[in-house]
Amino acid sequence: MKLPEFYHILAAIIVLFVITSFQPLISSDYSSLVLLLAFSAAIILVAVFSKKIMADFLDASVEHKIWSTGRYWFRPHDRLNIEVPIGIIFPIFFSFFSIGYLKVMTLLTYETQALKRRVAKRHGFFSFTEMTGWHDALIGAAGIFSILLLAFIAYLLPIPALETLSKLAAYYAFFNMLPIGALDGYKILNGSRVLYTTLAIITLIFTAYALLLV
Repeated sequence: MKLPEFYHILAAIIVLFVITSFQPLISSDYSSLVLLLAFSAAIILVAVFSKKIMADFLDASVEHKIWSTGRYWFRPHDRLNIEVPIGIIFPIFFSFFSIGYLKVMTLLTYETQALKRRVAKRHGFFSFTEMTGWHDALIGAAGIFSILLLAFIAYLLPIPALETLSKLAAYYAFFNMLPIGALDGYKILNGSRVLYTTLAIITLIFTAYALLLV
């Protein structure tokens, strides 16, 4: 992992912790802050490393960064001179104005690149090296599936505190399945509508159940 990617992942963990701890801070429930920091780190790291494992299986590499954009309108030339870190701004904005009730977890995006060994093994040394949309979809789906699995395991374990982890993991999967920008959902949908539809249905079931948990 390169140092810039490490900083982006660390920033995502911090932002996720901030938006999940907003309500406990308002109610002066400081005892849960350590757990929320641990849960935030667990969710981000599971999502990140599951994608890296899938990418390695596909002879590729994945680099994560905070979701950012320089586009301010629909036309290609409608761009700012700098990238705006909306993966930080949006979650904090919605959390602040909803007093912590709306936890928007659109934090990280990822870029995939084929490794040299993929070129050598599958296409020859001087062949086309780009990853396809299907490969990108598989990598994104690995992240979503791993987060849903984390939510399921946390729910099954007889530890009351892990119920919060289960709910947060389900919310994280839901927001990252949104087919917008460069989020996981957009890349999965772009690579396979069938895969996206299947994962979206499963994610909605998990999210609905998480909302019903008392």
